[in-house]
Amino acid sequence: MKGHEPRSSSSCAACKLLKRRCTPKCIFAPYFCSDEPSKFANVHKVFGASNVSKILTEVPEEQREDTVNSLAYEAEARLRDPVYGCIGAITLLQRKMVELQHDLAIARACLARYAASSSSSASSCSSSLVWDDHVIMPPYPDVPACNDPNYSFSQNSSDLTQYGPVNDFSHSPYVL
Repeated sequence: MKGHEPRSSSSCAACKLLKRRCTPKCIFAPYFCSDEPSKFANVHKVFGASNVSKILTEVPEEQREDTVNSLAYEAEARLRDPVYGCIGAITLLQRKMVELQHDLAIARACLARYAASSSSSASSCSSSLVWDDHVIMPPYPDVPACNDPNYSFSQNSSDLTQYGPVNDFSHSPYVL
Protein backbone atom coordinates (compact mmCIF):
# COMPACT_ATOMS: atom_id res chain seq x y z
CA MET A 1 0.00 0.00 0.00
CA LYS A 2 1.28 3.44 -0.89
CA GLY A 3 0.72 4.83 2.60
CA HIS A 4 3.31 2.51 4.15
CA GLU A 5 6.16 3.06 1.71
CA PRO A 6 9.29 4.56 3.20
CA ARG A 7 9.75 8.10 2.03
CA SER A 8 12.84 9.92 0.99
CA SER A 9 14.46 12.71 2.95
CA SER A 10 12.64 15.38 0.91
CA SER A 11 9.50 17.08 2.08
CA CYS A 12 6.09 15.92 0.95
CA ALA A 13 4.11 17.96 -1.58
CA ALA A 14 1.90 19.37 1.18
CA CYS A 15 4.77 20.66 3.29
CA LYS A 16 6.51 22.10 0.22
CA LEU A 17 3.38 23.99 -0.79
CA LEU A 18 2.70 25.17 2.76
CA LYS A 19 6.40 26.06 3.14
CA ARG A 20 6.91 24.20 6.36
CA ARG A 21 9.25 21.52 7.58
CA CYS A 22 8.03 17.98 6.97
CA THR A 23 8.19 15.91 10.15
CA PRO A 24 8.32 12.12 10.31
CA LYS A 25 4.76 12.17 11.72
CA CYS A 26 3.39 14.35 8.92
CA ILE A 27 -0.11 13.12 8.12
CA PHE A 28 0.17 14.26 4.48
CA ALA A 29 3.51 12.61 3.64
CA PRO A 30 2.30 9.06 2.91
CA TYR A 31 -0.41 10.28 0.53
CA PHE A 32 1.00 13.41 -1.12
CA CYS A 33 4.50 12.53 -2.25
CA SER A 34 6.83 15.24 -3.50
CA ASP A 35 6.66 14.16 -7.15
CA GLU A 36 2.90 14.98 -7.35
CA PRO A 37 2.70 18.63 -6.26
CA SER A 38 -0.45 19.41 -8.24
CA LYS A 39 -2.40 16.69 -6.42
CA PHE A 40 -2.09 18.45 -3.07
CA ALA A 41 -2.33 21.91 -4.63
CA ASN A 42 -5.76 21.08 -6.05
CA VAL A 43 -6.97 19.49 -2.81
CA HIS A 44 -5.68 22.49 -0.84
CA LYS A 45 -7.41 24.98 -3.17
CA VAL A 46 -10.77 23.28 -2.82
CA PHE A 47 -10.81 21.91 0.74
CA GLY A 48 -7.97 23.64 2.59
CA ALA A 49 -5.05 21.94 4.32
CA SER A 50 -6.62 22.18 7.76
CA ASN A 51 -9.84 20.47 6.66
CA VAL A 52 -7.94 17.73 4.83
CA SER A 53 -5.83 17.15 7.94
CA LYS A 54 -8.98 16.84 10.07
CA ILE A 55 -10.56 14.45 7.58
CA LEU A 56 -7.47 12.24 7.48
CA THR A 57 -7.21 12.04 11.28
CA GLU A 58 -10.88 11.01 11.54
CA VAL A 59 -10.65 8.30 8.87
CA PRO A 60 -9.21 4.88 9.81
CA GLU A 61 -5.67 4.45 8.50
CA GLU A 62 -6.60 1.62 6.12
CA GLN A 63 -9.10 3.91 4.37
CA ARG A 64 -6.95 7.03 4.13
CA GLU A 65 -5.47 6.32 0.71
CA ASP A 66 -8.95 5.89 -0.77
CA THR A 67 -10.04 9.05 1.02
CA VAL A 68 -7.14 11.03 -0.45
CA ASN A 69 -7.87 9.68 -3.93
CA SER A 70 -11.53 10.67 -3.56
CA LEU A 71 -10.58 14.14 -2.35
CA ALA A 72 -8.14 14.56 -5.23
CA TYR A 73 -10.75 13.47 -7.77
CA GLU A 74 -13.42 15.74 -6.33
CA ALA A 75 -10.97 18.67 -6.16
CA GLU A 76 -9.95 18.21 -9.79
CA ALA A 77 -13.58 17.95 -10.88
CA ARG A 78 -14.54 20.97 -8.77
CA LEU A 79 -11.76 23.05 -10.34
CA ARG A 80 -12.91 22.05 -13.84
CA ASP A 81 -16.59 22.62 -13.04
CA PRO A 82 -17.00 24.85 -9.97
CA VAL A 83 -20.79 24.53 -9.88
CA TYR A 84 -21.39 20.79 -10.28
CA GLY A 85 -18.00 19.16 -9.62
CA CYS A 86 -18.04 15.40 -10.04
CA ILE A 87 -21.86 15.37 -10.00
CA GLY A 88 -21.72 17.07 -13.40
CA ALA A 89 -19.54 14.27 -14.77
CA ILE A 90 -21.83 11.63 -13.29
CA THR A 91 -24.90 13.32 -14.78
CA LEU A 92 -23.28 13.50 -18.22
CA LEU A 93 -22.43 9.80 -18.05
CA GLN A 94 -25.97 8.95 -16.98
CA ARG A 95 -27.41 11.01 -19.82
CA LYS A 96 -25.11 9.25 -22.29
CA MET A 97 -26.24 5.89 -20.88
CA VAL A 98 -29.90 6.80 -21.46
CA GLU A 99 -29.11 7.82 -25.04
CA LEU A 100 -27.28 4.53 -25.64
CA GLN A 101 -30.14 2.52 -24.14
CA HIS A 102 -32.50 4.37 -26.45
CA ASP A 103 -30.30 3.57 -29.45
CA LEU A 104 -30.10 -0.07 -28.35
CA ALA A 105 -33.90 -0.32 -28.09
CA ILE A 106 -34.28 1.09 -31.59
CA ALA A 107 -31.61 -1.28 -32.94
CA ARG A 108 -33.36 -4.25 -31.32
CA ALA A 109 -36.67 -3.18 -32.78
CA CYS A 110 -35.07 -2.83 -36.23
CA LEU A 111 -33.48 -6.24 -35.88
CA ALA A 112 -36.78 -7.78 -34.86
CA ARG A 113 -38.53 -6.09 -37.78
CA TYR A 114 -35.86 -7.35 -40.16
CA ALA A 115 -36.00 -10.86 -38.74
CA ALA A 116 -39.78 -10.86 -38.97
CA SER A 117 -39.77 -9.69 -42.56
CA SER A 118 -37.08 -12.16 -43.65
CA SER A 119 -38.61 -15.18 -41.97
CA SER A 120 -42.31 -14.35 -42.16
CA SER A 121 -42.76 -16.71 -45.08
CA ALA A 122 -40.92 -19.53 -43.29
CA SER A 123 -42.62 -19.35 -39.91
CA SER A 124 -45.79 -17.32 -39.97
CA CYS A 125 -47.36 -19.17 -37.03
CA SER A 126 -44.75 -18.63 -34.30
CA SER A 127 -45.17 -15.87 -31.75
CA SER A 128 -41.41 -15.32 -31.39
CA LEU A 129 -38.68 -15.67 -33.96
CA VAL A 130 -35.60 -17.90 -33.81
CA TRP A 131 -32.57 -16.48 -35.59
CA ASP A 132 -29.06 -17.87 -35.13
CA ASP A 133 -30.19 -19.90 -32.08
CA HIS A 134 -31.46 -16.75 -30.31
CA VAL A 135 -35.07 -15.92 -29.58
CA ILE A 136 -35.97 -12.51 -30.93
CA MET A 137 -39.01 -10.55 -29.87
CA PRO A 138 -41.61 -9.94 -32.58
CA PRO A 139 -41.44 -6.44 -34.09
CA TYR A 140 -43.19 -3.57 -32.41
CA PRO A 141 -45.94 -2.23 -34.67
CA ASP A 142 -45.27 1.47 -34.09
CA VAL A 143 -41.45 1.51 -33.97
CA PRO A 144 -40.00 3.50 -36.88
CA ALA A 145 -38.87 1.48 -39.85
CA CYS A 146 -35.12 0.98 -40.11
CA ASN A 147 -34.72 0.05 -43.76
CA ASP A 148 -34.04 3.65 -44.78
CA PRO A 149 -30.25 4.12 -45.27
CA ASN A 150 -30.55 7.65 -43.88
CA TYR A 151 -32.25 6.45 -40.69
CA SER A 152 -30.82 8.01 -37.53
CA PHE A 153 -30.78 6.26 -34.17
CA SER A 154 -30.71 9.61 -32.38
CA GLN A 155 -34.42 10.28 -32.60
CA ASN A 156 -36.60 11.54 -29.82
CA SER A 157 -36.88 9.08 -26.94
CA SER A 158 -40.63 9.65 -26.78
CA ASP A 159 -40.90 7.19 -29.70
CA LEU A 160 -40.04 4.32 -27.37
CA THR A 161 -41.67 5.38 -24.12
CA GLN A 162 -44.71 3.29 -24.96
CA TYR A 163 -42.54 0.16 -24.63
CA GLY A 164 -41.57 0.79 -21.02
CA PRO A 165 -39.02 2.82 -19.06
CA VAL A 166 -35.40 2.95 -20.17
CA ASN A 167 -33.72 3.91 -16.85
CA ASP A 168 -34.25 7.63 -17.28
CA PHE A 169 -31.91 9.51 -14.95
CA SER A 170 -33.10 12.94 -16.09
CA HIS A 171 -34.84 13.44 -12.76
CA SER A 172 -31.61 13.65 -10.76
CA PRO A 173 -31.23 16.86 -8.77
CA TYR A 174 -28.24 18.10 -10.80
CA VAL A 175 -29.37 17.83 -14.41
CA LEU A 176 -27.24 20.02 -16.64
